[in-house]
Amino acid sequence: MARQLRIEYEDAFYHITSRGNERRKIYFTKTDYEKFLEYIAKAKEKYTIKIHGYVLMTNHYHLIIETPEANLKKTMHYINSSYTAYTNTKHKRSGHLFQGRYKGILIDKDNYLTELSRYIHLNPVRAKITEKPEDYPYSSYLSYITDKKDPVAEQGLILAMLSDNIKEARRKYREYVENAIGAEQESPFVNVYGGIILGRQSFIKDTLKKIKSERLNEKEISRKKSLSVVYDSEDIIDAIARHYKTTKIDLLQNKSSEARKITVYFLKRKTGLTNRQIGEMLGGISYSAAAKMHERFSKEIEKNRKLGKIVDRIKKELSNV
Repeated sequence: MARQLRIEYEDAFYHITSRGNERRKIYFTKTDYEKFLEYIAKAKEKYTIKIHGYVLMTNHYHLIIETPEANLKKTMHYINSSYTAYTNTKHKRSGHLFQGRYKGILIDKDNYLTELSRYIHLNPVRAKITEKPEDYPYSSYLSYITDKKDPVAEQGLILAMLSDNIKEARRKYREYVENAIGAEQESPFVNVYGGIILGRQSFIKDTLKKIKSERLNEKEISRKKSLSVVYDSEDIIDAIARHYKTTKIDLLQNKSSEARKITVYFLKRKTGLTNRQIGEMLGGISYSAAAKMHERFSKEIEKNRKLGKIVDRIKKELSNV
């Protein structure tokens, strides 16, 4: 069975999530939530990690972790195995508590950390558990908007991105989060590259350089092709423009052209650009329109052999860039 590649290096940032086996509960009482946070606190001491945000839901959790040392696997093994042992003993159960391995996504902190913290803090609101994120007791959100201390989370880094003044930063963060309640918001995870990297194109390229080629040759690793290469958007646009014998301007602005659809397809699959950035390149269309265009064209390729051959030819040309 294919497994997610783990990328570890010093001072990396991750979004971590783990679900209950068969999506069942992992927390059964208030004490269970508190015990899980205790294990995170112990992991902070043991592995010198930093937690920049969390939310503990009934059958899963979200963590934003910074690893000053390259030790994510050891950290997560300690947290999950310790909590599983505690739960099995306390609730007289046996077997796996969590569904497979935890999922870890490497984060471009300069461009996604604030957005990601908002996303996880709004989990209880999206799940309709509470109307206000500050009313949910098992989240780090309250420590972001008030001076209430949190047992494990650190707020300084993210708040400093909003203002040097702590009171002003808290006010801005609260406003930033509340403005997203009830509004159409694109999940940051739709822009994850290769299943494990969330960031701008330059961040993705730098991260891919850290992956040793022999690791990608392991049979069990999922999404090996996308993790092996990432292209500049300009290289993609130039290649497609040459194939269709058109200019870059016409390529991006001709709304009904096949070339424009193929461009969206390649930008989405072969770069670190977000749907919003792709939409801006296409003359300012919405991120949702860019996402739908990619989805429709992906299905069209499966049915249209001619389009499939064109895509293959452009892939070959890009491989020579």
